[in-house]
Amino acid sequence: MTALGVQAQRLLGQRRPPRSFFESFTRGLIILCASLAVVLSSISICDGQWLLADDRLFGLWRFCTASNQTELHCLRDLSQAQVPWLASGMVVARIVASLAVVVAIFGLEFLIVSQVCEDSLAWRKWAVGSALLLISFILSFGGLLSFLVLLRSQVTLWGLTLMFWSDFTASFLLFLNAISGLHINSITHNNMHPWSLPTKV
Repeated sequence: MTALGVQAQRLLGQRRPPRSFFESFTRGLIILCASLAVVLSSISICDGQWLLADDRLFGLWRFCTASNQTELHCLRDLSQAQVPWLASGMVVARIVASLAVVVAIFGLEFLIVSQVCEDSLAWRKWAVGSALLLISFILSFGGLLSFLVLLRSQVTLWGLTLMFWSDFTASFLLFLNAISGLHINSITHNNMHPWSLPTKV
């Protein structure tokens, strides 16, 4: 067998076996849900108004009070809210929540690239993307938890705004997609035939 024939066989061996419809559909659904989580989390953090307590509105970026039940007077200086450690603690919550979105975007890019470029390393790119989504979930949940701990004396179930629940939903979606992505990757990779087959010269 010529050297050209050996090289051709190796290239064929490195091709990824065709996916089943169920696997392609599942991976596509994971990417779609991860994209939705990124959008929801981005909108929630940019708005940042997460808690309504009496006539006060607490957020990641500012603190608002209602005057005469009509107009909102907002301040970026969170120390004016007279809540212990709120100003410094909210800086940490903002950084963690924002970093979660950045990590999720990178994870989503790895997932998409792994599906567009189906080479022998596609499963590794998918694994990295899923792991980044899991890290993003940890950061996002940490931001939510920090916010609740800082305002524990003000928090009520009915006082949490739609923006808070949007970020909570995004965090939950990140967790589900990360676990699902890692699980389906382990199943398909373990059941996959070797890509580099030995050749006889």
